[in-house]
Amino acid sequence: MIKRALLEIAVRKALNRSRGVVLSGPRQSGKSTLAQKFLSRESINYFDLEYPPHAQRLEQAAHTLEHLSGLIVIDEVQLKPDLFALLRVLMDRSNAPGQFLLLGSASPALLRQAGESLLGRVETIEVDGFDLQEVSANVGGYSDDATLKLWLRGGFPRSYLAASDGDSMVWRTQAITNHVRVDMPQFGVNIAAPAMLRFWTMLAHYHGQIWSAAPPAQSMGVSEPTIRRYLDTLTQTLMIRQLQPWHENLGKRQVKAPKIYFRDSGLLHTLMGVQTLPALLTHPSCGASWEGFALEQVLRIAQPDQAYFWATHQGAELDLLLFKGSQRIGVEFKRADAPRVTPSMRIAIDNLKLDALYVVYPGLHRYTLAPGIEAVPLWALLPDSAS
Repeated sequence: MIKRALLEIAVRKALNRSRGVVLSGPRQSGKSTLAQKFLSRESINYFDLEYPPHAQRLEQAAHTLEHLSGLIVIDEVQLKPDLFALLRVLMDRSNAPGQFLLLGSASPALLRQAGESLLGRVETIEVDGFDLQEVSANVGGYSDDATLKLWLRGGFPRSYLAASDGDSMVWRTQAITNHVRVDMPQFGVNIAAPAMLRFWTMLAHYHGQIWSAAPPAQSMGVSEPTIRRYLDTLTQTLMIRQLQPWHENLGKRQVKAPKIYFRDSGLLHTLMGVQTLPALLTHPSCGASWEGFALEQVLRIAQPDQAYFWATHQGAELDLLLFKGSQRIGVEFKRADAPRVTPSMRIAIDNLKLDALYVVYPGLHRYTLAPGIEAVPLWALLPDSAS
């Protein structure tokens, strides 16, 4: 099993200063494994609401929880939404930090309940699948093989750690089906499974592109508001990232629609029908897939305050605009052996007043392309990499 040291540290710090911590993320992303670093599943204080004996113990939740001390873990907490009001009361009875660790598969219901009932009482930590930093630490440093495996299979632990690419593909196929047929109804999402599966497959062709609801709505024979609801549902369950556009007062017409990315490259490849690395490297969408993969790694590792993309109707664009403190950082993604400076890069530096612009590419060397523009290999994203 791959160690997730940074996540463990983040949870420990949050428990030391907050009354409760919410671990939110997709199913099978490793939330339960992480929680068991802090409390054994065999403990009387551990409740998995998908496990009937544990759920039964919480039928009289007030009586049960009031008589427990120390850290209490409640897994799949969104399955019992009436708990949130009780948790608020219990948290308010004590100023002691680290009383509750709440785990929930990302859902509109979970986020709404946590936001309304536990505002100011809990910290939320998002738990995604493995990232470049975690798999690199597991093998003792950056590895091309580990990185290509992460790109192909995605970061869900069971997918990444599967015995073969075929086994990984089977797991991801089943995960997609379960998400549509089992998870979404539990989250209160009433969308017919065949329609959502068709939409999700169609969405793979929009990966890395500016979103428009009109074409998929016409193709599926539904309204544009319905299509937008489908997209928002996949976004709220952390399957899709809607990267919002940034606007400057430039006197230019700027794009106002979001860009669409699959947050997990493995799920994207499953819906594309790509099972092996050779098939991926020769696929027409290889470049778009790598851009989305690299973008997710930048966001996970850099942890910016805000992130956008930027584009004008005249053709200038920037894949990623990061705000961190007072800095404005531009990022371009190029799956090329020797990326070059483009007119768009120069326009972005000038119009957006960037402090720096990095061109992330799958190469070996870090070097300057032009004043303020630097080519950065994927390995250089790692905090302990050489400058």
